[in-house]
Amino acid sequence: MDDTSTIPGRLWGVPRWLTKDEQRAWRGLLHMTAQLEVRVNRQLQQASGLSQADYYVLAPLSESPDGRLRVYEVGQALGWEQSRLSHHLSRMQTRGLIERRECESDRRGAFVVLTSAGREAIEKAAPAHVATVRALVFDGLSRDQVRVLGEIAETVLARLDEPQGPPARP
Repeated sequence: MDDTSTIPGRLWGVPRWLTKDEQRAWRGLLHMTAQLEVRVNRQLQQASGLSQADYYVLAPLSESPDGRLRVYEVGQALGWEQSRLSHHLSRMQTRGLIERRECESDRRGAFVVLTSAGREAIEKAAPAHVATVRALVFDGLSRDQVRVLGEIAETVLARLDEPQGPPARP
C-alpha cells in the first residue's frame, strides 16, 4: 500500500470523488458561509463599529456570569490560533473593549475581562446583529429545516473534534 492510503478521502490510493449532490452541497456551503461572513461583518461595522471577530470575542464574555473567561477558553470557542487570538485581543484592549488580567491561582494563565465599554458595545450591536442573522438565515427556513441545520452542524463539528487518522475503510 502506498502513502495515499492515509490521505483523507482516499482509500488504497483511489480518490473517493464527491458525487454530484455532495459537490453541490459542498460548494453551496462554502459560498453560503463566505457570503454570510461578508454581510454580517458589513452590518456590524456599519451599525456598531465592531468587526465580526470583535463580536465573536465579546458575545461569550457578555454571557459569562462575571464577564470574564480564560484566554484559552476564548481561543477554543473561536477555533483561532494562539497568535491570531493574541493580536486581536491586543487590538481590542487598545480600544478599551476588554482587559487582560493574570490568574491568581495559575500564573501561566490569564483572563480576558469585558470592560464597561465592551459591554456597552456588545449591547448596542446585538439587536441589529440578531435581526440580520434572523433575516438572512432563519426567517427563510422552516422549524424542521432549522432543526436539521443544527443537527448537521453538530455532526460535522463532532467529526472535526475527532483525532485525525487514516480514513475508515468501507
